[in-house]
Amino acid sequence: MELDVTEVDGNHRCIRLNGRLDAAGAEQIGIRFTASTAATGRHAIVDLAGVPFIASMGIRLLIASARALNAKGGKLVMFGAQELVQDLLQQAAVDQIIPLVATQSEALELLVA
Repeated sequence: MELDVTEVDGNHRCIRLNGRLDAAGAEQIGIRFTASTAATGRHAIVDLAGVPFIASMGIRLLIASARALNAKGGKLVMFGAQELVQDLLQQAAVDQIIPLVATQSEALELLVA
């Protein structure tokens, strides 16, 4: 699992994930992902386009980071999920906790709305 953090428009972070977000993948990026999202208190978007599979530990990582970020006044939005990942997130109702949209521009719109 790979994680890449970039700044978007100077106000938001984009965390791009690449690889399987299963137990091993979540363990591999967990600390860095949390530091890039929840620890900053800044709004962030998560690009899931490079994630072909997500398991319960990956879902747990996303939800825990989103809740911690929310507690600091920030918001997390996911975008670009492949069909399997999108279906799993919707079945687990994760999209009710963390907004899930199709594109980066839609994700950014939710942060400024």
